[in-house]
Amino acid sequence: MHTIAALIIIDGYLLGARRWARTRTPLGDAGGVTLEAVIITLGLITVAGLLVFALTTAVQRRVDQIN
Repeated sequence: MHTIAALIIIDGYLLGARRWARTRTPLGDAGGVTLEAVIITLGLITVAGLLVFALTTAVQRRVDQIN
């Protein structure tokens, strides 16, 4: 029974936090943050892919020199 009471209290805190976050975010700028996050994420994935490609190429050249 204590678990159910704890879940109800946690649910109340979550609802309050969501309500607070909604009132703090301007409605006209809600999608801008998401778009920026997507662009930054894609950029970081591209940089990571280029680093993996460069390291793989460098290691393969070293292996070819050994043989």
